[in-house]
Amino acid sequence: MEEFILNNLIYIILAALFVFNLFSVCCIFKLKKRIDTMLQGGEEDLEKVLVGQIEKVKKQEKRLEKISAEIVRLDEISQKSMQKIGIVRFNPFNEVGSDQSFSIALLDAKDSGFVITSHYGKEFSRIYGKPVEKGKSKYLLSKEEKQAIEKAMS
Repeated sequence: MEEFILNNLIYIILAALFVFNLFSVCCIFKLKKRIDTMLQGGEEDLEKVLVGQIEKVKKQEKRLEKISAEIVRLDEISQKSMQKIGIVRFNPFNEVGSDQSFSIALLDAKDSGFVITSHYGKEFSRIYGKPVEKGKSKYLLSKEEKQAIEKAMS
């Protein structure tokens, strides 16, 4: 009877080892599949892949720094460009029948730039230009020029 129990015990141990071995093989195949996915199906070494990814990240960081610097530079330039426009048409002379005269204000982000006024008459036309700094001019502004500047700033 002891021999029977010993034989059965050996068979049970062998069956348990077989199940454990089968489970280990399944785990190894799953792990291999995950590694292949990480290596993108190639035959490369994992270390080479990681080093390649680190190099790509460093290149992207350098490109991002250049792009950020360019954005700052373009923002500085845009602050000086004419961004705000205001125009007012008017009739300064009674003998002319429509609003042929105008004042136009062209300002940057800091409300500095210039205002141009054109007076149109039957026998003449005059054009005036005046600098503007922070919404004001050191020259006397007409009502229409002030309106054009206010329109541009709003």
